[in-house]
Amino acid sequence: MIQCSDCEYFHRGPGGRGIFSCDPFSTIKEPECLAKWQLIKMEIMVRSHQATMDMYRRLAPLQEKLFRQMERELDDQEEADKWKYGLQEEDDDELEDEEEDDSER
Repeated sequence: MIQCSDCEYFHRGPGGRGIFSCDPFSTIKEPECLAKWQLIKMEIMVRSHQATMDMYRRLAPLQEKLFRQMERELDDQEEADKWKYGLQEEDDDELEDEEEDDSER
């Protein structure tokens, strides 16, 4: 088995980090290369997921504030519109009472 550092598709990047230019569909030399390539991709996925979760943790307090503000605005809007529906509800209640009285007779 050849080592990655001896492979023509391996390069050292800035900071000494290994850079792989191998393609699993055409340039894999040994079966172990595919397993290593899969591990590298899995590591990238895990780092991306962790970065996303970190961003969600940072946004969580802001989202909570926004939700509370929206709830307050909706409550204020309902309170402001209450007078519109208050008269209708009272009229509806009176009509229901009258209908009940008529049905009892």
